[in-house]
Amino acid sequence: MVRIATIDKDLCRPRKCNLECIRFCPINRTGTKAIEINEEAKKPVIYEEICIGCGICVKKCPFKAINIVNLPEELETDLIHRYGINAFKLYRLPIPKQKMITGIVGKNATGKTTALKILSGKLKPNLGNLEKTPEWDDIIKSFRGTELQTYFTRLVNGKIRTILKIQYVDAVPKYLKGEVGKLLIKINERNIVNELKDDLGLTKVWNRELKVLSGGELQKFLIAATLSKDADVYMFDEPCSYLDVYERMRIAKVIRKYTVDKGKTAIIVEHDIAILDYLSDLVHVIYGVPGTYGIVSHPYGVKSGINFFLDGFLPDENMRIRDTPIRFHVKPPTIAWPSEMELIKWTETLVKLNSFVLKISKGSIHKGEIVGILGPNGIGKTTFVRTLIGEIKPVEGTVYSFSEITMSYKPQYVSTYYAKFKEYKVSEVLKLISQVSEPPNWFKKDVIRKLGVDRLYDRYIGELSGGELQKIAIVACLLKEAKIYLLDEPSAYLDVEERLTVAKAIKNVIEMREAAAFVVEHDIILQDYLAQTLMVFRGKPGIEGYAEAPMGLREGINVFLKDVGITFRRDARTKRPRVNKEGSYLDRLQKRLGEYYYVE
Repeated sequence: MVRIATIDKDLCRPRKCNLECIRFCPINRTGTKAIEINEEAKKPVIYEEICIGCGICVKKCPFKAINIVNLPEELETDLIHRYGINAFKLYRLPIPKQKMITGIVGKNATGKTTALKILSGKLKPNLGNLEKTPEWDDIIKSFRGTELQTYFTRLVNGKIRTILKIQYVDAVPKYLKGEVGKLLIKINERNIVNELKDDLGLTKVWNRELKVLSGGELQKFLIAATLSKDADVYMFDEPCSYLDVYERMRIAKVIRKYTVDKGKTAIIVEHDIAILDYLSDLVHVIYGVPGTYGIVSHPYGVKSGINFFLDGFLPDENMRIRDTPIRFHVKPPTIAWPSEMELIKWTETLVKLNSFVLKISKGSIHKGEIVGILGPNGIGKTTFVRTLIGEIKPVEGTVYSFSEITMSYKPQYVSTYYAKFKEYKVSEVLKLISQVSEPPNWFKKDVIRKLGVDRLYDRYIGELSGGELQKIAIVACLLKEAKIYLLDEPSAYLDVEERLTVAKAIKNVIEMREAAAFVVEHDIILQDYLAQTLMVFRGKPGIEGYAEAPMGLREGINVFLKDVGITFRRDARTKRPRVNKEGSYLDRLQKRLGEYYYVE
């Protein structure tokens, strides 16, 4: 048995505690040192070979900075990299298959980005040797007899060139300046920049500076820049962030067109499992304890791999990675909402915002109702939400008087909204925004702990990652006592399991407070899991939008997918939605029947 003890250096604050980890350790009490303060780093160090794994320090740590797990000893032969003493460990690597797209799915902080950095040559794996990083010859020998031996041999000898699209696109303008078109022309090694300009819809932003681009526009710029480079292996870390369903399907087709269709190899990390399913030829599941260790599974066929991930069990490894399977309903619930349960209703409404015009159909929302909002970017979804909360006044029409209904809003761009709180602790910001000094016990159990926000209480807003900040924003929104909750793109930067945890949290809050929610979200699978009714937004992005009244989930997604031009089928076992290949028998049949999402 191998013991892994990790200490989160961001959470650990030895100057603000009584060193409970050291004081209560039973080995330390016998006179032997299993944990002590490192004089140089001024932080505790746990000696894994001496630690007995009793878990007392884990429970006693006031900042929840310590984690201790046991793994089979034979797994150590698959150790690829460790970041330091009491730091994260990665076991195994995904296998890039020539002329194929390899998908990677798993929790955040389990090593997906680390794996891409190693495969791209940006990070040299240390095989767990913290004193001296092994030479490449020794690293290559460790992969003897596997496909990775050939891969790394060619990579080290310069016979393979790789290119990696980074995860956090909003950081790009800080390091890169200039116009979109000029920058892409400068790196146009494959002479395909004009084709990418059309295929990715970059014409409108071609002469714009990077610093004025939206998140979705930056994402498409980075994808174009990545594909413009002449490489053998293309790697994409979360290419769907900030993109609507139309754009996600567009970039899926573009990535395949300019990689495997041109004889190249690609690796994709993506949390939208519908797109990952549609795009990949093979799938690796990465599982483990976030921030502690990650294990890369063997490669699976796409259908089997994603189903194993949702089942929470990998049969070939006899490994359970989740306590309960994730399941979707076969048919959407049909609910008749009585008029006496209405919380808000609005007449036909006209909103003008600069040159943009939004027409909103008459509608209402009821107690217990979760209304999903679907539509392309720039079509008025956020404008509708801002109109409901009173930030924007309509030119025509009336929205319910907000003096009687309390509302809570999670904005789309949380990093911008929370920038003013960067010097505040998480616990302080939650109290400030929600106006709740102490969360109720059910909220702590069902929302705060399940999202892992309790571990972040003593962290400062300015040092949080995108995913951590997203969870803080969601908790702050849901913690506030309100009758209407408006959440704008709550899944950004969250992994599949976190997205479904957020969906369950929203459902719990709505039920417990007899409230209602509007959820703007591009992940169709999440909308299917969460929403009871849908509002579909149509029109011309940036020019005019039209918001349909809330309709049944089945009708709403059918209307939306008809506009997008794609169809979904249901997986027989997990009931998850799967995108049909364009022009396939099922695709043609469902379009003929007018059933783009649910088939009897």
